[in-house]
This record gives sequence, structure tokens and C-alpha cells, in this order.
Amino acid sequence: MNYYIVIPAHNEEQFIALTLESLVSQTLLPKKVVIVNDNSTDTTAEIVESFAKQNPFISLVEKKSSAIHLPGSKVIQAFQTGFETLDDNYDVIVKIDADLIFPLNYLETIDKHFKSDPQIGMVGGFCYIEKNGEWILENLTDKDHIRGALKAYRKEVFKQIGGLKPQMGWDTVDELLCKFYNWKVVTDESLQVKHLKPTGANYNKTARYKQGEAFYTLGYGFTITAIASAKLAMMKKKPLLFLDYIKGFWKAKSAKTPLMVTAEQAKFIRKYRLKKMKEKVF
Repeated sequence: MNYYIVIPAHNEEQFIALTLESLVSQTLLPKKVVIVNDNSTDTTAEIVESFAKQNPFISLVEKKSSAIHLPGSKVIQAFQTGFETLDDNYDVIVKIDADLIFPLNYLETIDKHFKSDPQIGMVGGFCYIEKNGEWILENLTDKDHIRGALKAYRKEVFKQIGGLKPQMGWDTVDELLCKFYNWKVVTDESLQVKHLKPTGANYNKTARYKQGEAFYTLGYGFTITAIASAKLAMMKKKPLLFLDYIKGFWKAKSAKTPLMVTAEQAKFIRKYRLKKMKEKVF
């Protein structure tokens, strides 16, 4: 299978060489890797170009966007810029962050999953962060969810869900739509990926409201949003975030913000989410 990888990057001179080193050393090499240099003011571009000289499957694309770091929109717009430079000869499209170190068998292992079952639509490993000299699971989501930092999509799924949506919640709606269209999502605990920069380190107050807005645009409704907000705030060990999330939800609702999904998909999502919540309780 042909693997195409797109990496949005903004001021990643500290980490991107480590990410690219882990990709060019894979036991199954990607066919193409596109790095989108999004307005970097450091040496990100030079580092990528030095890798591209040695590895013809790596290319650099320049993008100019604002310096404001809002989760979701900026990174997916950058992804889209890179994706548009690619041809259609891929079997799996992979979106990854520029601050990861992959185990050397990463692509080979996800390839085995995709080949094992034609109904598998998405595959991913797990992010680990360093704490006190140890690599521990970055525990922000359930074990059946693939983190936004390392998403791999079968081509048919990627096209069916309409690609990636440039707003916060893109890395949840993709999996929910995957389920809506009867594809399987697989996470592999043996694939431990080092995440060098913990999630959300640069997000501000506006970004915190965005999470509540994302719950609204996913079609969750208030009850599921309240439960999801409480859980996420507790996982982040910041209980007061709950209020930001709820505020974001009501702001989006009163502004009649368009949903990311159709009415039919929203109904499926609410039913699916409630079912998953009940399974955890009982």
C-alpha cells in the first residue's frame, strides 16, 4: 500500500529533525512526505530541505497564515495546502504533527492492520510524553480514540468523510463519521509514539471556549456536552475548564453556529456517544 504523509509545521526547529529521522528509518517507507512550513520564523524550512536532499520522497511546501495559534483551523488549513500538492495514487493518507518520534515499525504495523480487514478505515498508535525521565501515556482521551497528532485514513474513508474539517473537533468528527459509514477505527497499544511537546501548551482563553463550540458543532446537545466537558476538565486536572467549555457551547448555540455534520449524522453521533457513556457506567 502507498502511504502519503502530510506534516503541518510552525517553528518546529527543535523537533522536526527527530520526526523526519524516525520516518526515513521506517521498516516500511512512505511513498511521499510533504512538510507544510506554515509561517515559521526559525530554521524549520532549512532542516526539512536538508532531509529532502537526501530523501527524494520528502518535499517542502510554504504557507503563509496568521501567527495566532487556534486549535483545529490553522493546522488543518496547513494540512490541506500540503494535501493539494499530492497526486491521487495513495492508499492511505496520514496527517502527523512535527514533534513526534515514531517507532521504526510504525508504518509497517499500521499497514498490517489495514491489510488484515478491508473494513478498517483508520489506524493509530498512542502518544507518550516525558515526565521525570520516563515516557508515560499522554492520557487525554479514551483508548479507542486516535489522537489528532497521528491520524492514518484509508483513501475511501478519507474521501467519504469529506477530508478533514478546518475547525476544532476535526479529530473527533472524523472518527464519528467513520463509524456513521460503518468503518472500523483501530488503535494499537504496541505503537508507542514519543510526543515531544505536550498538547495545548500554547492555547489561550479563546481556544478554551473553542472546545465547547466544538462539542456544539459535533451535534452533541447539552447533556452529552456537559458530561464530555466534565470528563475532559478532570483529565486535564483543571476543573474550572468545565465552565469555559459550557460557556463556549452556549455561545455557539446562541450564535447559531453551523454544525460540522448533517442532522442525520448528529442524531447518530448523540446515540453513539450516549451508548458509549452508558457502557462505561454499567
